[in-house]
Amino acid sequence: MSTGAFGGPRRVLLPVGLALFAIFSLGPFAWMVLSSFIYESRLLVDPFALPPSFTLDNYVRLFTSPNAGVGSANFIRAIANSLAVCTITMIVSVFAGTLGGYSCARLRFPGQNFLVLLLLAIQFVPTVTLIIPMFVIGRAVHLLDTWWILILAYTSVILPYMLWILRGYFANIPRSLENAARVDGCSRLGAFVRIVLPLAAPGVAATAIFAFLTAWDEFFFALIFTNSYAAKTLPVALSEFTTRHTSDFGLLMAGGVVANILPVLMALGLQRYIVRGLTAGSVKG
Repeated sequence: MSTGAFGGPRRVLLPVGLALFAIFSLGPFAWMVLSSFIYESRLLVDPFALPPSFTLDNYVRLFTSPNAGVGSANFIRAIANSLAVCTITMIVSVFAGTLGGYSCARLRFPGQNFLVLLLLAIQFVPTVTLIIPMFVIGRAVHLLDTWWILILAYTSVILPYMLWILRGYFANIPRSLENAARVDGCSRLGAFVRIVLPLAAPGVAATAIFAFLTAWDEFFFALIFTNSYAAKTLPVALSEFTTRHTSDFGLLMAGGVVANILPVLMALGLQRYIVRGLTAGSVKG
């Protein structure tokens, strides 16, 4: 039977499948955005019905009035904490991941293959197993309830993945370009900075975005390692809109929208770098 016989159903099923996937993926997000403009009393009565009118009350309360123990100043502080922790984590991870990935791809040293396999194995270790050792270490060195314990925790989880991806990306760059630069008088470091690093920019950008968004969304470490708004991040602040005896769904929806603005903008604006970097880095290694 010719493949043309399946052309008709395929042309129908593919768009239908994509539409169902889009509804499944974007439906909850769209409902959250819509609910953030509905009065909380209306949400409690019928959360799936369209209201007669919309309001900005939830956003006003989110940034101006105290609520459920999370005042507007604390919520803004949580946003600032998340931005600071994620930015520092991204910088540290990119710096260490770039140098480590290049070393694994270009240099030859004893135990190299074992190190590469170890990096791959670490990615399969459940992060929950790291909680108790990190908590004990953080308490011993007085880092609990600070940015630094979160930065160390996030970097320890993100760095193995970045090393693996960047190793593959650097391995795809022809050695001849680097060798030509060294013949012209560049040191290995000079060739790396002037030749290799610009060519690897899409991969570095993709892993940097991955590091930032992973840290931005992380909840469990932040919940365990912080107990005040000196270091609490945005996911933990959002969870506190729901307490043991009550939940403020209007604030929770508005806070969820605010928390998703930056990831959505980054995903839309830097999508091509994410795709290019991750696909190129996964081909060879």
